[in-house]
Amino acid sequence: MNQPIYVIGHKRPDTDSVCGAITLAALKQKLGENVVPARLGHLNPETKYILKKVGVPTPVRLTTAKNALEEIEIDEAILINRLDTLRYGWDLMLDNNTKTIYVLDDNGDFIGMVTLADISKVQMQDLNITRNLLKDTPEENLRDVVHGKILYRGDRKKSGDVRISDKKMMERDLTGAIMVLNDHEDDMIKSMARGAAVIIIAENFVPNDYIFEMAKAMGVTLISTPYNLMKIIQMIYRAIPVEFIMTPRHEAIEFHPTEYIEDVERKMLRTRHSSYPVVEGKKIIGSVARYHLLKAKPKKFILVDHNESKQSIDDRNQGEILEIVDHHRIGDIETNRPIVFRNMIVGSVNTIIAMMYQEYGIKMGEKIAQLILYAMISDTMNFKSPTCTQTDRFIAARIEEEYGLDASQMAEDLFRNTATIREKDFKSILYQDCKEFDLSGIKTSISQVFVFDYQDVDQIADDFKSYMADECRKLGVNLWVIAFTNVEGNGSRFLAAGPESFRVEEAIKGFEEKKYVSRKKQIVPGLGAALR
Repeated sequence: MNQPIYVIGHKRPDTDSVCGAITLAALKQKLGENVVPARLGHLNPETKYILKKVGVPTPVRLTTAKNALEEIEIDEAILINRLDTLRYGWDLMLDNNTKTIYVLDDNGDFIGMVTLADISKVQMQDLNITRNLLKDTPEENLRDVVHGKILYRGDRKKSGDVRISDKKMMERDLTGAIMVLNDHEDDMIKSMARGAAVIIIAENFVPNDYIFEMAKAMGVTLISTPYNLMKIIQMIYRAIPVEFIMTPRHEAIEFHPTEYIEDVERKMLRTRHSSYPVVEGKKIIGSVARYHLLKAKPKKFILVDHNESKQSIDDRNQGEILEIVDHHRIGDIETNRPIVFRNMIVGSVNTIIAMMYQEYGIKMGEKIAQLILYAMISDTMNFKSPTCTQTDRFIAARIEEEYGLDASQMAEDLFRNTATIREKDFKSILYQDCKEFDLSGIKTSISQVFVFDYQDVDQIADDFKSYMADECRKLGVNLWVIAFTNVEGNGSRFLAAGPESFRVEEAIKGFEEKKYVSRKKQIVPGLGAALR
């Protein structure tokens, strides 16, 4: 399995983050790399609207940098039907260089497993055990292991005893016995008379008609084989169906493909098996051994629109970061080796990605162009945010001209359909676009929601502030500030909660007077200054 490289945005994905993952992944794919877009959280309504309108699928959601079994190289499971012989199982193991095969029922469902040691043990077991196993072994299995053919199928029940011709044959109770004989027809007659159930005849000998008539009269099965007596004796115990000696599924240790390899490794350490089944529902989808875990490579990531640990994927240290494309302040992410780190002062990470397309001389597809322009509109508030630069405006104008798009119409349509808090629950409003910060040692969360009408905010302000206070207590947040920002860039309305909220009351009044709209350039620095 060639593991992909995942392009991911931050944990509270906004439009710029999600579209950035899609557009950068598309660029990498055109460069011949095995890259897929992903996301770390649920899409907000604005992003959902854009992806649906453009006709682009939602990126896969990741929750951790840990590897699951389904993401690493494991072996194909070697399968065998429950009634197949131990000999066939043995041959399967030798042909596939494995010590474990997996048993299926007649519907193809996984029911158990057999190891090389299990088959070898049959040869060494007490005859009472093998006798019981052979007793119920089908005649077809006896035929198959000696590469023979059934001359006549009788109905005498087998005892499981295996006998050959000797001087005391006429003194023995051969009831139900499996007789291994050469071309002596007298011995065949005597064996049937003494109660034998099956006669396996060596070296392709075919007996006379009298033997056939006697077998039919007594219900004795006749099997002819090219093997000699010694070979037949050697192989006959391998006729036992694998089902008879398998470890049934309910006693086996099995894994689901979504289990993380570190959890799988812990379970493996409690046992000494060489391989384990990977099962989904009733079906087996692979076989995993310790060496698969040891050689598993970490997940690889390209980060877009963030470069801080708390905003990135959980268990990040178990993965490997190859590249970062961002337009925020430099954070605390560390890597074990040099990487490509592109950070620019622009209003949207998609501005940088559009420049990368141009630098590589690769023409973006129409859908990618739309996503990039929508993301720029969203993150710069239709190019009115203080974070917006001339570079953003220049790139947007070039895309409009080249692809026949109108950013103003796109913005009007987008904001009219998505910038509202009406009929939304408090949780979705607060967490729609929320980022965590450490401001002067104070654990701070800053949410931002875009609205058309401040009257919608006035109607919920008191109740919403109480909800924010409850969330602060639950999560141990010292300060939570939410900015209800006018979608046209004409300022914001602020609410604050938490034990430290009293320290920023005057500051956020000033934010409203100064018409702050940028979390990165205005709100975060302003709160940081107020908390010093």
